[in-house]
Amino acid sequence: MPQIKSAIKRVKTSEKSHLRNISCKSKIKSSIKKFNLALSENNQEESIKYFKDTVSILDKSVNKGILPKNTASRQKSNLTKKLNTLIKLEQIKESAPAAPKKVLETQEKPVVKKTAKAAKKPVVKKLVVSKKKTVKAKEKPVVKKATKAAKKTETKKQNSN
Repeated sequence: MPQIKSAIKRVKTSEKSHLRNISCKSKIKSSIKKFNLALSENNQEESIKYFKDTVSILDKSVNKGILPKNTASRQKSNLTKKLNTLIKLEQIKESAPAAPKKVLETQEKPVVKKTAKAAKKPVVKKLVVSKKKTVKAKEKPVVKKATKAAKKTETKKQNSN
């Protein structure tokens, strides 16, 4: 038995999910058995009904994370194959044997010689020049930065005046 509080909680939650998984897997198995029973009785309406229910349960179990995606798809594929065999057998039983069709004699068509087409002139693609308007930025007047030496001379001239 775990001593740490988080481990204790983890045991409880895993037990809940385990019970949920078992019940869902049981539903899947029972619905597949019902489908197979209806299939063995050649009851098309019931087998289609149970097929839809089973596929729905499989999809829900994948969304809940109970079954892996490939497992569910494999099971659905197997069920579909079984259902298709039943439907094909029903169609074969219902359809009456068709009357033999008269075989039409094929007439030979005269062979027409194909004439060689004249070679096409190579197509020259014209270059498309884009006419974008370019906006020139207004030029700002260039302001020269005064050096320290120049500033000192200007201040001396102003002081002497």
